[in-house]
Amino acid sequence: MDYSLLSESPLFRGLTAIEIEKILLQLPHRIRKYKAGTLIYQSGDTINSLVIVLGGIVKGEMVDYAGRIIKIEDIKAPGALAAAFIFGSINRFPVNVIAISDTDLLVAEKSDFLKLLKNNDKILVNFLDLISNRSQFLSEKIKFLNFKTIKGKLAQYILKLADDQKNEIKLDRTQNDLSDYFGVARPSIARVLKEMEQEGYIKVSGRNILIIDKNALLNLTQD
Repeated sequence: MDYSLLSESPLFRGLTAIEIEKILLQLPHRIRKYKAGTLIYQSGDTINSLVIVLGGIVKGEMVDYAGRIIKIEDIKAPGALAAAFIFGSINRFPVNVIAISDTDLLVAEKSDFLKLLKNNDKILVNFLDLISNRSQFLSEKIKFLNFKTIKGKLAQYILKLADDQKNEIKLDRTQNDLSDYFGVARPSIARVLKEMEQEGYIKVSGRNILIIDKNALLNLTQD
């Protein structure tokens, strides 16, 4: 196991590889392996374990009432899966979890993880930070999905990347990735970007976007 990789996990932040190795020697766990394309967890499955990606990439997807698949996010090693849902009254996966590549998962039972939290203040604080950050992410995602138009979603996405500090940004996803993220057909992303450019809101050069009319983009997010 690559303990130096785990030191990059939010759960083990501030701990050395040697310290993490000692912790895991005391924490009963198992390693599960999945092939690319495998449905690892289905939306609604019970969450009764801490699950950390040790290798590979998984994605979280949800299906709306119209049958459209919406990608929520990709989770790379050493990210945790659904950590915010381990405790609480509803312990179920909110999305389908699918292996994008061959994937290794570290799985520790909830009861054993709880003992670790009680005995290690550092891990406890890191876990609280982790679930707080996840809650904020999910809140932003829900707000984003509420936008009715593709233009509104793209405008919000571009403005968030700009972060009120700059007028030129580089998209951190390809148009194909954006179509999965928005739950729309790929040609729709290209078409809407072109429309926004023709309307004078932005200028597009590959994945680089120059914001010309920020107020117009803000108005689109109100639709």
